[in-house]
Amino acid sequence: MLGLSDRDIGALAGLGSLGLLAAALFFQWLGYAPCELCILQRWPHVAAALIGAAIWYLGWRRWLALLGLLAAITATALAIHHFGVELRWWAGPQHCSGGVGNLTQLSTQDLLTQLQAAPITRCDEVAWRFLGISMAGWNGICSAVLAGAWAVSARGRAPLRGA
Repeated sequence: MLGLSDRDIGALAGLGSLGLLAAALFFQWLGYAPCELCILQRWPHVAAALIGAAIWYLGWRRWLALLGLLAAITATALAIHHFGVELRWWAGPQHCSGGVGNLTQLSTQDLLTQLQAAPITRCDEVAWRFLGISMAGWNGICSAVLAGAWAVSARGRAPLRGA
């Protein structure tokens, strides 16, 4: 991170989270429906992206960088949890399915039709792999790298500045 300020590092880490969100939405656009754990993994990245924007616009503040670090660590932990569910190291949520809308206004037939059409994406099934690693695994790797960047920013003295 040669020549980058703590502010730059925090803002770039926020951009990294924004990039991961964009990738998730791109895969969703390609037809890979997200499961419940996939959606849950997005929220810390939303927070980290907003924190990165705040650092860029307001200037570097240690407490903001620490919040970004917390968000990235949370994203990493959720991704590792999801990866473990995919590998069946532990059980995931019992209900990984899409919603069906307002149930009180549906007839029995309409409810059955919506249930049959609802995309059911299981948290313990891998929809896509690259180099043998699932999307959850890649999210964990990328989130850990971003946590490292946030840690450098939170430390408050960018390494090799001006070198």
